[in-house]
Amino acid sequence: ANGLGSIEPEHALPWETPWRVIVVGDNLATIIETDVVKKLARPNQIKNTNWIKPGRASWSWWSDHPSSKSYSAMVPFIDLAAEMGWEYTLIDANWNTMYDGKIEDLVAYGNNRGIGSLLWYNSGGPHNSVTEEPRDLMNDPVKRKEEFMKISQWGVKGIKVDFFQSDKPFILQQYLDILKDAAEYQLMVNFHGATIPRGWERTFPNLMTMESVRGGECYSFAPEYPELAPSHHAILPATRNVIGSMDYTPVTFSDNEYPHLTTNAHELALSVIFESGWQYMADRVEAYRSQPEEVKQFLKDVPSTWDDTKFVRGFPGKEMILARKKGDDWFIAGINGEAVQKDFSNDLAFLTGDYEAVIIKDGMDPRTFSIDKSNINSSSKVDLRMSPYGGFTIN
Repeated sequence: ANGLGSIEPEHALPWETPWRVIVVGDNLATIIETDVVKKLARPNQIKNTNWIKPGRASWSWWSDHPSSKSYSAMVPFIDLAAEMGWEYTLIDANWNTMYDGKIEDLVAYGNNRGIGSLLWYNSGGPHNSVTEEPRDLMNDPVKRKEEFMKISQWGVKGIKVDFFQSDKPFILQQYLDILKDAAEYQLMVNFHGATIPRGWERTFPNLMTMESVRGGECYSFAPEYPELAPSHHAILPATRNVIGSMDYTPVTFSDNEYPHLTTNAHELALSVIFESGWQYMADRVEAYRSQPEEVKQFLKDVPSTWDDTKFVRGFPGKEMILARKKGDDWFIAGINGEAVQKDFSNDLAFLTGDYEAVIIKDGMDPRTFSIDKSNINSSSKVDLRMSPYGGFTIN
């Protein structure tokens, strides 16, 4: 925090320490399926939560970093979200310097298409030196509330606040102050460049997700990332994602600065393997429009929140297969974290009815799919083959 603030916390009595949690079980299901971190957090402090809506979002920054400064560059991502039935679009850093239109008009365009806008903010202030804008608003209580009032009047649905860069007590308090003020103006929140989740989404249900992970953006600036990513993906469901929603920004079929090694079926599966209250679909517009109809339908149907999660099979770093349920629908996904072909054979005893399933798996090469349809139920057994760094989905 640029040397600001005390490292040690100070409290007046009476004082309660936060929970410290260890989850131990006979198998990974105990860990992956737990929600103990959320359950131990303080209860909800927001009386009316009807306005809080998780969902999927299009995101232009991954494929075009300067795009958020351009009205004309952002419109296609709003249109994509509308086509896909996604709820939001994220307008990332430096939107306040938009040169070919007004940000409030862009927000209105999205609202007219049924797409809510999410706006990026720098958390600093003097506690960071990052120049991306808007900045010097989120650290000042007066300016912060004025900003929240203004953008809520525009019809903005939420914010992404970035570059906290410290876990000092005064920065941790800033997170909570932002959540509290945002709730007053019915704004949802994503914390990026942030600390790990601490159950705050129970206390402030307007907290949709947090980064706290080496995510998909690394394809644009970390040359070592593509080689590490497949095994990293198979670790995260048993580690980082256990403690709260994870803003990884998945499902990138095309390449960024450093090409990925994962197959397209692996990338599609990440929309289920990774949980995030706001799930940012990070790729460019044409990368989604050019996919087979079954893949596009899957991305239209896959939710961002779940009623139940089942660990099916896996080991951190090697492979991960999960089943998640929303309403009456199950979404099953698997990813291969290793450079060897693998066969998946498993019963589906957790299913609660008869289903007409679409199975999307690795095709003849890493950028294609093989698509089958099958009737399945709790007595069914599914046999699949995952390519090196491959994956599959069943829904």
